[in-house]
Amino acid sequence: MIQPPTVAPSPLRIALLASSRFPIREPFAGGLEAHTWQLATGLRRHGHHVTVFAGAGSDERLDARTFAGGEVELSAGARADVSAGPEVAMADHHAYLSTMLELAADGGRTFDVVHNSSTHHLPLAMAPALSIAQVTTLHTPPTPWMEMAIRASATPLPVRFCAVSRHTADAWRPTVPDADVVTNAVDLDQWRPGPGGDDAVWFGRIVPEKGLHLAIDATRRAGRHLRIAGPRHDPAYWDAEVAPRLGPGAEWVGHLALPELAALVGASRVAVVSPLWDEPFGLVALEALACGTPVAAIGRGGLVEVLDATCSRVVVPEAGTDALAAAIDGAGGLDRTAARRRAVEIGSVDRMVDQYVDAYRSLLAA
Repeated sequence: MIQPPTVAPSPLRIALLASSRFPIREPFAGGLEAHTWQLATGLRRHGHHVTVFAGAGSDERLDARTFAGGEVELSAGARADVSAGPEVAMADHHAYLSTMLELAADGGRTFDVVHNSSTHHLPLAMAPALSIAQVTTLHTPPTPWMEMAIRASATPLPVRFCAVSRHTADAWRPTVPDADVVTNAVDLDQWRPGPGGDDAVWFGRIVPEKGLHLAIDATRRAGRHLRIAGPRHDPAYWDAEVAPRLGPGAEWVGHLALPELAALVGASRVAVVSPLWDEPFGLVALEALACGTPVAAIGRGGLVEVLDATCSRVVVPEAGTDALAAAIDGAGGLDRTAARRRAVEIGSVDRMVDQYVDAYRSLLAA
């Protein structure tokens, strides 16, 4: 019997809500921004129509729509109100409020699905007002405002939730009992294997919860030079804990764009990942593995789901500097091809995009 030809599903029209606080462009402010860029470009490569709502100054290739209402213009009387919150919080609020009102007024004529990749509560709080299906990615541990937005709805929210790791899904389970797990991904063509080298590398947001000061101490104790890359988001932490530790054995090389950062990571012996909080995923570890660089890490949160014994040495959170130094020494001798293989197994952008598209289509079908 002749089978009828298979008809490919129609491309989807997706509104992707990004962070309003930072532009989506290199060098990325953090893992959330990198993830959003990767998802938008991956969906487009698969033939879908993606409109990114993002902060001003985002990558021109995204053709992003700048969030409306993000500018805070207050009268003198309003500014005198002692109950007024920080301007950055008010700007975030009005950015998402204006956008959600715009999507509600559109009535589903322009978009099939809204993908909320932000960490703001308003896209969740206003989801019942939209006639458009919504998928929300849970990028962080539970936050009070997001929990309240989910629980305040009189009926179950018309939202499908995806968490970036099993750990994050478990953390949200009291509020979101059925979140799917769609792990993050990296562009394996940009994060390419490098030759390795003698030095260690630490990269990411330079904030207290990332524990850079511990990485410096442990790498120095391991007898390795540490090169540091990333944005200095917390000046007080930098001045008190990081700057005094720089010098022989540790240097900050700046906030690098992806090509320069990938080259740095690929030319390193080991990547040190030193979180002092439960990482929702651990994107820097996956990026390091894609470059063939083994990882020495403090095992917290979803980070441990990225790593295995072939490509890393992991210490428990309670372990001290000596234990992390030993992990740095041990990880540096691991097989670089095994590290790359692990990244290929779990970190494909095509895999991530396919899983999200499945979530979109199953939500629309329901």
